[in-house]
Amino acid sequence: MVKKTLCFVLTLAMLTAFILPQGIVSAAGSYNYAEALQKAIYFYECQQAGPLPEWNRVEWRGDATMNDEVLGGWYDAGDHVKFNLPMAYSAAMLGWALYEYGDDIEASGQRLHLERNLAFALDYLVACDRGDSVVYQIGDGAADHKWWGSAEVIEKEMTRPYFVGKGSAVVGQMAAALAVGSIVLKNDTYLRYAKKYFELADATRSDSTYTAANGFYSSHSGFWDELLWASTWLYLATGDRNYLDKAESYIPKLNRQNQTTDIEYQWAHCWDDCHYGAMILLARATGKEEYHKFAQMHLDWWTPQGYNGKRVAYTPGGLAHLDTWGPLRYATTEAFLAFVYADSINDPALKQKYYNFAKSQIDYALGSNPDNRSYVVGFGNNPPQRPHHRTAHGTWLDKRDIPEKHRHVLYGALVGGPGRDDSYEDNIEDYVKNEVACDYNAGFVGALCRLTAEYGGTPLANFPPPEQRDDEFFVEAAINQASDHFTEIKALLNNRSSWPARLIKDLSYNYYMDLTEVFEAGYSVDDIKVTIGYCESGMDVEISPITHLYDNIYYIKISYIDGTNICPIGQEQYAAELQFRIAAPQGTKFWDPTNDFSYQGLTRELAKTKYMPVFDGATKIFGEVPGGFEPVPSPSPTPAQYKVGDLNGDGVVNSTDSVILKRHIIKFSEITDPVKLKAADLNGDGNINSSDVSLMKRYLLRIIDKFPVE
Repeated sequence: MVKKTLCFVLTLAMLTAFILPQGIVSAAGSYNYAEALQKAIYFYECQQAGPLPEWNRVEWRGDATMNDEVLGGWYDAGDHVKFNLPMAYSAAMLGWALYEYGDDIEASGQRLHLERNLAFALDYLVACDRGDSVVYQIGDGAADHKWWGSAEVIEKEMTRPYFVGKGSAVVGQMAAALAVGSIVLKNDTYLRYAKKYFELADATRSDSTYTAANGFYSSHSGFWDELLWASTWLYLATGDRNYLDKAESYIPKLNRQNQTTDIEYQWAHCWDDCHYGAMILLARATGKEEYHKFAQMHLDWWTPQGYNGKRVAYTPGGLAHLDTWGPLRYATTEAFLAFVYADSINDPALKQKYYNFAKSQIDYALGSNPDNRSYVVGFGNNPPQRPHHRTAHGTWLDKRDIPEKHRHVLYGALVGGPGRDDSYEDNIEDYVKNEVACDYNAGFVGALCRLTAEYGGTPLANFPPPEQRDDEFFVEAAINQASDHFTEIKALLNNRSSWPARLIKDLSYNYYMDLTEVFEAGYSVDDIKVTIGYCESGMDVEISPITHLYDNIYYIKISYIDGTNICPIGQEQYAAELQFRIAAPQGTKFWDPTNDFSYQGLTRELAKTKYMPVFDGATKIFGEVPGGFEPVPSPSPTPAQYKVGDLNGDGVVNSTDSVILKRHIIKFSEITDPVKLKAADLNGDGNINSSDVSLMKRYLLRIIDKFPVE
């Protein structure tokens, strides 16, 4: 078991009090670090791909990219590409946070959430194995970045290629993540794959097959740092001296600083270069002076005092500003390294210097800056409102300016941060300052673990709070034409869904009419005709016969044969236009639409109407019906039509059924049909609960090919 330098004691008020390592003098905590940690971890649940686990807390996320070659993993940033190099780096850093401070954040309640999110990514990395290679990327960066929409519907917009190779940088990073994960999660499978991936990376010693990420996550530093990083973690995981020998053999191959003999020290620990963290781990594990010297040289360069007359640039407000892109990412990651190293040494002056540096950088991000603003979405004073994140924005038009405000709060996301003069604009178009990414939050989480261990804090109860929802499915309508004997309606059926963005196969809406004047004139329902004047190209529509509801109230149902073609991915897809005419016999003048329920409020201008309700199958999902009467639904499937797992009756078991099952369990939208309830009981135990969700996930991941009751 790893020796810890920190420990917890519980106060009578159940708050945590941190026993500082000897030599560090600490003032009172400046922020509620436990809340910041809670939200920073939650961000990774916003990034989850594939079938979401039952513990995912994000109400606006759903299963997504379910046709990927490998399901699961994290979307990289505000896009939907799964880049394994930064993903594995981020997982390794979360694992390192648990390795250092996992026990110390137990009382905050955040350890479980951190462990779950780490395991989610590691399971994906294991599943990327292809024998003598790995799947190292899913999605095309160029194509993905040209489109602005939600993860759940991207597959209606584009196909997602996958890329296989054995580049040492990416495979080595995957090995490192699994090695540290094997320690903190006590998982032998992770260790077995860490060893396998490391052997592959070390034998390959080339990045020639790692090409698809060029221009996005090219390995600028080469692969020696990843081999060093992975072998160091494998040594810590196994105690096998051979891994330590391997690690030390790579050190002479590391890049040098400005044509000197010094190992490069004037940059930051990041997804591209992990030798900084690896050297700190080696300094602690071996006690060798040369490793301690490097660690101090590097960390000194990051402090205001600098090293040998040189230091990282600082903003006037005190942020260590390494680069235009993601300066907060670098500063908070270096804060984590400084905390780890300070907690491992005995020199009081050095401990205090590194501690002061680290805390100042985290506090800057949380609000101790010239603008007195937080740079963490959903935390503190005046946090960012418009991070550069597609799914959180929630557009249906492939536009960054519609809607004007984000529909969702991307809690815990650390934005790129201000310029070197501390200037910042909360602008979705400024992707440099408002980018968010898995690697941005990775070191930040570790530093927050350390501060939570010291200062405690109070995570929010009932987090996250429910969001106020917009209307997602509705009809916009207008009077297109009118005469004495007919009414022609122009209607647009909208899919602006975002809780989550989703597709509905059996999508329809109703138009209700009062035929009193028809009957009083001596005519019947059969004398009224409904015809289509215009149907948007590519949409297959059916209009039902005029159907009786009650008294003289009748309705027509306009059904889209494949409602999934109406999807929130762009101008031409988010709504389907239909022009339909309801007509009495030509030459008559008794027709009066003004008493029709669905005619209420209609003008020549297109506008949303609640009087043309929208249905998902037989379930009303928007609008009102006359007198509160619901149309009689179609008969439930007979037992002969019953299929285990098919909860929407389309004959297949897919991610749509998974969403229905999860919503039933959380009582968001309960299944009432007895046949569908039987179909949802996947293990046949008479209960529908998380066990059935787990079975559904395993089925969709192709781990099982049938359910226990089959």
